[in-house]
Amino acid sequence: MSKTVLLLGRTGVVLDDVRDRLDIQDVNLYAGTNLDDVSRVFEAQPIDMVIMGAGIEIAARLQIIEHIFTASTSTTVHMKDWDSGPQRHAPLRQRNP
Repeated sequence: MSKTVLLLGRTGVVLDDVRDRLDIQDVNLYAGTNLDDVSRVFEAQPIDMVIMGAGIEIAARLQIIEHIFTASTSTTVHMKDWDSGPQRHAPLRQRNP
């Protein structure tokens, strides 16, 4: 059964980079940077999991979490901590052109 995952990062997420770095199968990936992106993805389809990078400001993170838990009773949210730093997380940033 396929899972649907929304990846959130402060400067965006390059989904091709994530796919290249991870051996994932049966996963539909979406990306976003803010509450508007989250709303748009949640309106389009159900989301199983949200993974959020630590670079998003705390106020925005809280708004995003509130929206997710209001929109869905089955979506899980995983948040990156600040202290372990970016080396403990797949980079969630856009490629430089």
